[in-house]
Amino acid sequence: MSIAERTNTPTRQPATFGSGGGEPYARALRQNDSGSLFLHELNHDGLTSRVTMDFAKWTANADATDLSLLRKVTGPVLDIGCGPGRMVRAARLLGLDVLGIDVSPTAVEVAAEEGLPVLEASVFSDLPNEGAWQTALLVDGNIGIGGDVTAMLARCQQLLAPEGEIVVELHSDSTRDYTYTGALVDAHGAQSAEFPWAEIGLTRIVELAEPLGLQLRQAWTMGERNFCRLAATRR
Repeated sequence: MSIAERTNTPTRQPATFGSGGGEPYARALRQNDSGSLFLHELNHDGLTSRVTMDFAKWTANADATDLSLLRKVTGPVLDIGCGPGRMVRAARLLGLDVLGIDVSPTAVEVAAEEGLPVLEASVFSDLPNEGAWQTALLVDGNIGIGGDVTAMLARCQQLLAPEGEIVVELHSDSTRDYTYTGALVDAHGAQSAEFPWAEIGLTRIVELAEPLGLQLRQAWTMGERNFCRLAATRR
């Protein structure tokens, strides 16, 4: 029996990324919009700097970098912040036992309509198979969920099997360690409610991981994307 077949009906969790307000994320998913979404930092003066988020990539099939990454992981895989299921779909095609979780009802609906194993849930809620996942996957900036990288790493550690690994996509600046309040905005000006977010690079995530009993197993770059593997310190 697969991980997906052992899941129960989820308890609805409050959405965060891109939710509320004009619901730009849900709108883009429903309309299959190929345009960009923009993650803005909020301060007392309103919206400030922005990061362009490649929405078209999230809804497309996994690319060569995604597939290369998945070929190096071991199942069962928990894809945290799976969105409409790009990585879940690819993992299944590669024969991996996988479950995607996301707090966006619309993203989960889109993935489920395709028959993908997904669950509407927060990573910080009770999840199936706790303590037995071999890979906790945090790509597309999802290490930033909740705006607290240390809390995310600690939670992933609880979810993993003793020999499991956290696979993280990182900021290109290795010293980056920045937490902020953000809002998602689409090309039409629809803006979400604010939510906490974080960005982190390799040097800083290793420093944060060490007190948690996690160590760096591997760090690598593919194209313009940066990744690392973290696992429990070997004694």
